[in-house]
Formats: sequence, C-alpha cells, structure tokens
Amino acid sequence: MAIELASFFPLSHYEYGEAYFGSYKGMRYRLAREPLENVKFTPVDKRGPATLMATVWPEPNSYAHTDDSLKTTENFEVSQEGLEKAVQWINDQYTSRENEWMR
Repeated sequence: MAIELASFFPLSHYEYGEAYFGSYKGMRYRLAREPLENVKFTPVDKRGPATLMATVWPEPNSYAHTDDSLKTTENFEVSQEGLEKAVQWINDQYTSRENEWMR
C-alpha cells in the first residue's frame, strides 16, 4: 500500500467536521465525513445518516478549485472498517489509473 492508514486522521477526528487532504505522485485525495458538519458533541442517536466520502483528482489544483468532472468519489461506512476500506480504495485508484496521475 502506497498511502498508509496511519497518515490519516483517526476515525473520531472526522466527527469534528474537518476533511483530510493529501497527495501522492500526481494524485490528490480527500477524506471526510459527509455531511461535513461537527457532530462530535451530538449524541449518536441524534445524528443524521452519514458516510465517509473519499475523493481523488489529478494535481495541481486543490479540491475547491478542481472541476467536479475531474473528481472520482466513493462512499464508505463511518466505522474503522469503512476508514480502512476508504484508504484501500484511494490506493486502488492510484494503481489502477497510474497513467492519469503521471501527466
């Protein structure tokens, strides 16, 4: 695995409504709880449905300055297993589309 799970925030951090951003050899990526809102102090039974949303896109632009048509997104369960699957998916996107990132 090129991008290590340990480089991401722990699962509980995403409850604060903050996204994690990174890049790897021409590919940028983002992982966030969607909807992106601070639910850290909201009881679990009072929170609405949510997912962990992983997104990849080509460099050089930031997430906010990249056209949505260039972004690929997948949603995962908000759990440790979901976090691990999201990181694996980001790695899979890199290896399966390596030519796109090396431009």
